[in-house]
Amino acid sequence: MPVGSWSLSDVPLAQAAEVDTFVTEKRRQEHLSGRRLLGEGLLAWGVSDLSVIEVHRDQFRAPSVRFIQGVWKRTPLPNISISHSEGMAFVALSPASHQVGLDAEPLGRTLAENAIDMMARGEELASLRAEPTHVFQAWTGKEAVQKSLGVGMHLNPRDIEIPIGSSLEEISIEKSKIQLQYWSEKGYHLSLATTPSPPSESSPEDLLLERTRAAMKAQPDWGVGCKTQRKGA
Repeated sequence: MPVGSWSLSDVPLAQAAEVDTFVTEKRRQEHLSGRRLLGEGLLAWGVSDLSVIEVHRDQFRAPSVRFIQGVWKRTPLPNISISHSEGMAFVALSPASHQVGLDAEPLGRTLAENAIDMMARGEELASLRAEPTHVFQAWTGKEAVQKSLGVGMHLNPRDIEIPIGSSLEEISIEKSKIQLQYWSEKGYHLSLATTPSPPSESSPEDLLLERTRAAMKAQPDWGVGCKTQRKGA
């Protein structure tokens, strides 16, 4: 989606407190456009009511969607990745079984030499210097991998070695197996990474249900309810 001029009321998944932190109007509109596109993606996925959904960020600032606490819905929601580049917003969604990372950059964009040194080393660095046309395949691929693992720049891009020259690759980082795909579309180079999701953390509602179930199992006569009695009965 092209980055547009959206108001907060146009974007159900935007949070005023977060939007207010952006210093520039450009960054504000990128954020709102990404959230707007995410909402459209969720509706297309089959999520019928965005008013019960919120975007959550973890300690690494990785975004995810979840039901607002107290809604008591347990339907699996897709994993998400959001990217912005040169006036465009991009969103990827994947089944809950897999984490996803997406990154995009315009075709023909150049990268400063010192930036290449920051993202690669050794044989990979020498290969990228020899074939600079592959730089953004590596750049977006590394960004996509970082996002799919949910750690962002907490994973050094120099520790991610990207195979160059194929449109579909599988790479390993520690115990994670990551499928990485590259393609070009509408003047942009895109990289998409997916990896199996780790076990999900229990929500407060899940914990309450688990404790209730355990109590009922431990005490078969235990129950939940209320008793009323009419006067004179």
